[in-house]
Amino acid sequence: MVKRTDAIETKKTDNVKHENTVKYGELIILGYNGQLTAGDRRRRRSKFVLWKREVANGIKRSNHYVVPSPQNSHAVLDKTKHSISYTLSRTEAVVVEYITDENTDMFQIGRSSDTPIDFVVMDTNAEKNAAALNASMADNKKTTAASTISRFACRIICDRNNTNIARIYAAGFDSSKNIFLGEKATKWKDGEEIDALTTNGVLIMHPNGKFYEGNTEPGVWLEVSVCGKLFSLRGSRSAQLKGDMVKDTDNILMDGTLIDLCGATLLWRSAEGLSISPSREYLKKLIEKTNRERPTCPVGLYTLVFPHHPEDSALSSSDLADGKHQPYAYLSCGHVQGRHDWGLSKDSNNRTCPMCLKIGGVAKLSMGVEASFYVEDKDPPDLYAFSPCGHVATEKTVKFWANVGIPYGTNGFEAFCPFCATLLQGYPGYIKLIFN
Repeated sequence: MVKRTDAIETKKTDNVKHENTVKYGELIILGYNGQLTAGDRRRRRSKFVLWKREVANGIKRSNHYVVPSPQNSHAVLDKTKHSISYTLSRTEAVVVEYITDENTDMFQIGRSSDTPIDFVVMDTNAEKNAAALNASMADNKKTTAASTISRFACRIICDRNNTNIARIYAAGFDSSKNIFLGEKATKWKDGEEIDALTTNGVLIMHPNGKFYEGNTEPGVWLEVSVCGKLFSLRGSRSAQLKGDMVKDTDNILMDGTLIDLCGATLLWRSAEGLSISPSREYLKKLIEKTNRERPTCPVGLYTLVFPHHPEDSALSSSDLADGKHQPYAYLSCGHVQGRHDWGLSKDSNNRTCPMCLKIGGVAKLSMGVEASFYVEDKDPPDLYAFSPCGHVATEKTVKFWANVGIPYGTNGFEAFCPFCATLLQGYPGYIKLIFN
């Protein structure tokens, strides 16, 4: 089993010092290879670490009552109390009060930059498109990326006494400590209890098996309610009719649980899972081992070199400028080469591999350096690359993600590279790299 050799991350993601404290886990956004396109800043990051708070801020359900209008109820007007308002009609609403729970910590995720949100998450494609547009604009005016993610998407409640327990709930509390579920929101009563779903929903998928052991398989996507119950998926993302309640599972996050916010997908890694998973230092050593074997371009007959990271390259500036030594791979066979014009088709971008004469596309290879996306593999593992983006990872890692259907559109599912969010093409969506 691969052991973590690097220290637990010391860079904190909130305003509180956390020396010698407890780590619940991490949330990592799929599609970013270790950093947001425009760079990590404060609460907008590609990764968020959940640390045990110095002072508990968790809450638990208390009283509930029926009122004519939630906006005028005492609980909603009291800025010191948390409450959830379920509007049933123009003249009736149910308000549920929440009180302080000293045994839990609460963390909130959403698109809003308001103070209650701990982890600000934007739509993945919108984030990348806006960053590319901003970089190309001469007047340096910033654009606002559109997003389908709720401003207050979900909340996670961590148990301070049993730090392995972290529960997820749809919807988050706003700056007034309220959650308002309007008349059109999907809601229902179950005896004295009332529950609801958010507009575009919060979906989760628990893995089958232990993620860090490498024997895991994708599970089934389910929708989590405002009260933390799990349901089968609706007919479409925002359909009014809820799915069937699922009773043989719960909303406790497992190592490897995926969370989809309708625009961005997050991976939950537990502190325990991360402690025995491949680390970035391990990946760096894997790259160094590959480079020591001096793979050679079969056409140019020069040595190919994998940079450790786009900002941490072993190549000289001149080599980077002309692309020399940069490895590429034929997507039809997996043979690794350098950049050259041999075998290029006049009618398309396809090339003929000089080693096996198969015809297909070519991808520039780059290492997947976000270690949280890796599942354990044999040591030393074979290297594979996703198609068509060319991100390189270990065998079990690429095979796991190629089999994961991520919510896409209103009711579809697609497999994509976790490092860049590029949709995988062809079957099986990856290739084994063959070095000369």
